[in-house]
Amino acid sequence: MARKSLRERIGQGVFLLDGAMGTQLFARGVEVGVCNDYLNVKSPDVVCEVHRAYLNAGSDAVLTNTFGANRVALKRYGLADQAQRINQAGARIARRAAGDRKYVLGDIGPSGEFLEPLGTLKAQELKDAFAEQARALLAGGVDGLIIETMTALDEIAVAIEAARSVCGDLPVFASMSFDRAGIDFKTMMGVDVESAVSRIVSLGVDAVGFNCGTATLDEYVELAERLASAARSVSGDTLVFAEPNAGRPELVDGQAVYRVSPEDFAAAARMIHLTGVNIIGGCCGTGPEHVQAMARALK
Repeated sequence: MARKSLRERIGQGVFLLDGAMGTQLFARGVEVGVCNDYLNVKSPDVVCEVHRAYLNAGSDAVLTNTFGANRVALKRYGLADQAQRINQAGARIARRAAGDRKYVLGDIGPSGEFLEPLGTLKAQELKDAFAEQARALLAGGVDGLIIETMTALDEIAVAIEAARSVCGDLPVFASMSFDRAGIDFKTMMGVDVESAVSRIVSLGVDAVGFNCGTATLDEYVELAERLASAARSVSGDTLVFAEPNAGRPELVDGQAVYRVSPEDFAAAARMIHLTGVNIIGGCCGTGPEHVQAMARALK
C-alpha cells in the first residue's frame, strides 16, 4: 500500500513529531559550541542515530538537523558557502532514517539577526537565504517544511514566503516561540497569539503552532488552547501543532536543566491534544523517552 501524502496524513488523527536534537547530540559526545548543522557533513551517522531513536520511540516524523542552516546564521561559523551542502545532507540523513514509512520535515529556524529598520538585514537577502535552504531540503527528499522558533512577524513572513516560493504543493508548518506575559502570551518581540495566528494563516500555511519558550507544562496547555481557539476563529482548514519544552528550565551551574519526567510530559501532551491539537512533538529538554510516553498516551 502506498504511503499517504504528508498533507493527507496530518489530517487523520494524532501525528507525533520528534523531540530536541541538540541535547541528544551532546549526549552522544558532540562538544557544546560547535555548529550542530555541520554534523550533517562531518558526522552523519551520529545525526542518523538520533533520528532513529525518535522513530523507534514512536515519532511519525523527524525534523532535519538544519535548524540553524540558513546562510545568515551559518556565517557566524564561516560556513555560509556550505548552506546548500549542509541542508541537502541533513535531509538525506533524515530520509535514510525515516525510510518510506515515516515522514521528514525540513527544519528552518531564525536567522539570529534583525531585519531593517531595527537591524541591518535586508528582507530580500533573508528571503534568498531561506529560499536557498528550502530548495536544498527539497532536493534532499523532505516531505514538507517546518519553520520554527520565530519571534518577529516580519521574519516569519519572509520565511513562509520563501518556503512557498520553492516548495510547490508540499505542506508548510510555521511556529513562534511564546512566553508568559502577565495574563497573556507574547514572543520576545511582543507578538501576541492572535496577531501571530492571523498573520501566519493569511500566508497560506498548512499548520500554525508554537514551540520552545520558558513556560510551565500548565502554561503550555493554556497556550495551546489559546492558539487553537485563535486558529479556529481565523480558518477552519489550518491545523495546529505544539512542540513544548520539557517544562520551564532551571539554571544549574550555568546550564539549563529540564526536570519534567516523560510521564508528566505525556500527561500535558494529552491535555494539549484535548484542546484540538493533533500534531504534537517536543522541544528543548525532551528526548526519545518523552516521545515514547506520548505515543503510549495518545495512540
